[in-house]
Amino acid sequence: MLRRAVRTNWYQDFFRGVALDVWREVIAEQPTAAEVDFLVAELGAPAGGRLLDVPCGNGRHALELAGRGYRMTGVDISEEFLAEARAGAAAAGLDVEWALTDMRHLKGDPASYDGAYCLGNSFGYLDGPGMKSFLDRLARLLRPGARVVVATGMAAESVLPRHEEREEFTIGDVRMTIDSRYNTAASCVEEEYTFVRGGETEVRESVHWVYTTAEIQRMLARSKLDTLALYGSTDRQPFTLGANELYVVAQKRG
Repeated sequence: MLRRAVRTNWYQDFFRGVALDVWREVIAEQPTAAEVDFLVAELGAPAGGRLLDVPCGNGRHALELAGRGYRMTGVDISEEFLAEARAGAAAAGLDVEWALTDMRHLKGDPASYDGAYCLGNSFGYLDGPGMKSFLDRLARLLRPGARVVVATGMAAESVLPRHEEREEFTIGDVRMTIDSRYNTAASCVEEEYTFVRGGETEVRESVHWVYTTAEIQRMLARSKLDTLALYGSTDRQPFTLGANELYVVAQKRG
């Protein structure tokens, strides 16, 4: 298991090759249209409004929203996923702005977006200083009164009651083993992924910082993002101890 100092930039080279192939298999089963219905309702952006997807992955939410008439910007650190997103937009005849950048380094004109969202567990990728940089920059880009939806499966109330030291999965043609330990000093989950496909093995490491729901709300508030609602699912079930995911809806202070 991992015993070195916590690596804060692990995600800069994690999302490539077999890891993306596994992620593609996983997200192919996700109810994109229903998730976008939830985003549209909770963000409450005007028709044709400008929305920010960070990080956007291969663009499945951004493309669906662009197809519904929103002006979309997708930001991600994976060149491979952004190439897919661009190809998807071109195939659908959609005009979407894509940006290759770290979510801690968001750029753009102040108050230029009508809403934003951060899905797919990426909220837990950042330690305290990284999170502050991300949220401050995100809030700066939002118009006063604009909303943001943040989703994570790594809130303390979700991950700690069901933490397992080893999990094994077969996803498509990949056998994946995850060895995990909870670092109590740093309040993070350190994981070692072993991917086996066609006789070849690749090993990657990841870190997810674990924040309580109250900590998440305080971090948002420090960046002038005030929490409006907490959900445990996109069908608006209440967030309870042991829920698989947390959805936070917040609004930029005027």
